[in-house]
Amino acid sequence: MPEYVVNYAATRPPDQEGRLDAPTFHRNHEPIWSVLSPFLAGANGDVLEVGSGTGQHTVEFARRSPGIVWQPSDLAAEHLRSIAAWRETSGLANVRAPFAIDLSAPDWAVQAEAIAAGSLRAILCINVLHISPWRVSENLLAGAPRLIRPDGRLFVYGPFKRGGAHTAPSNAAFDASLRSGNPEWGVRDMDDLDAVAERAGLMLADAVAMPANNFVLVFKRRG
Repeated sequence: MPEYVVNYAATRPPDQEGRLDAPTFHRNHEPIWSVLSPFLAGANGDVLEVGSGTGQHTVEFARRSPGIVWQPSDLAAEHLRSIAAWRETSGLANVRAPFAIDLSAPDWAVQAEAIAAGSLRAILCINVLHISPWRVSENLLAGAPRLIRPDGRLFVYGPFKRGGAHTAPSNAAFDASLRSGNPEWGVRDMDDLDAVAERAGLMLADAVAMPANNFVLVFKRRG
């Protein structure tokens, strides 16, 4: 498993069903859904979540969008087991079995053979970019256009800089802490991400402020 993968099982053991519980889920799922819901609630189509972690976001959002079929994914075996357990205990028919995706691979979107090109209504990525090397951000943005529909969206949640500056002192301290632990990690800049997106045929359509100095970035096709 690549060293950038944060393993929730290392700090919190699974319950008797095999489900991991991430404290961040309980704090952020409502704000994130407030951004997703105008695009997904009452809609039909498929959504891929990359870096699904424990699986809690996929299951919760699937419960709120019965017309959407959710495809969770992760790289850590412990996370894939937890996602499968959350899926099983939820009883939801609109959550597919999880599979492995490695965003550090430039061709990750091609390797996701279960997903037809141009078929996704959306891709969701929560708390991944700041705890991974820069190439993961580049690969995510480069590969997303292959999978999303012409009217599709890429939603990315996490802490971000804006115009080269941190949006809060706490984010600056968090960034320094990340980089001290792994120099390839760090809070990414929206402008840098938008530049990568432009090369891939995407644009940063919106940056929605979230609690705790986070954002949901919304990318769509240019033009």
